[in-house]
Amino acid sequence: MTVQLHVNGKPVSLDVAPNTLLVQALREGLHLTGTHVGCDTAQCGACTVLLDGQAVKSCNVLAHQVAGRSVTTIEGLAGEGGALHPMQAAFKDCHGLQCGFCTPGMVMSAVALLQTHPKPSAAEIREGLEGNLCRCTGYHNIVAAVQQAAGV
Repeated sequence: MTVQLHVNGKPVSLDVAPNTLLVQALREGLHLTGTHVGCDTAQCGACTVLLDGQAVKSCNVLAHQVAGRSVTTIEGLAGEGGALHPMQAAFKDCHGLQCGFCTPGMVMSAVALLQTHPKPSAAEIREGLEGNLCRCTGYHNIVAAVQQAAGV
């Protein structure tokens, strides 16, 4: 089946099998490998993307379910000339990453969080990122990065 959607602001047409997951379509069909496959059970959040501005775990969504919708991946956050998005810059500045595997999903969830909670408390950040697991950082620097991006 052919699925038409917008990915990172551009119209895309993909031929996918009915059981193709969105994460597979992004990584294998569009070569957007910043969206990581972690657990395949929607537990870790490494595959988080924005679907019409909402954070979703792309390993839990079929590609054909997003027909006509807008998907933003970590690659789509960068600005003109590859300038880092403020959240990406904050993760870098605050060392909110170590191995980097969870980082794309964590950043995407944090961007979505600030859309609904522009000035979150540390507790709200921790709650908002609850579905994203990091095995390296202990979350302290991740919370600091989101606070910096939010200007709090």
